[in-house]
Amino acid sequence: MKESTKRAIVRWIHIILAVPIIGYIYSPFDLVHFYAPITRYVFVPIIVVSGLWMWKGHLVRRLFAKVPAQSSRVPV
Repeated sequence: MKESTKRAIVRWIHIILAVPIIGYIYSPFDLVHFYAPITRYVFVPIIVVSGLWMWKGHLVRRLFAKVPAQSSRVPV
């Protein structure tokens, strides 16, 4: 799978799971308690992890890469 496809999948997961949070924010107060736990403990953590992965995922992949990154410094 190409990197652009992986980015698109993570991006769409991030966007789709943001919809229940918008409903959580803009719903009437007396209906919030029905879906507050799933929003807090499922949707928000997945959105946070996917956002961090889109932002700093390249560093995590480099950290666990089999071939270490080469240093650009010249030995003295």
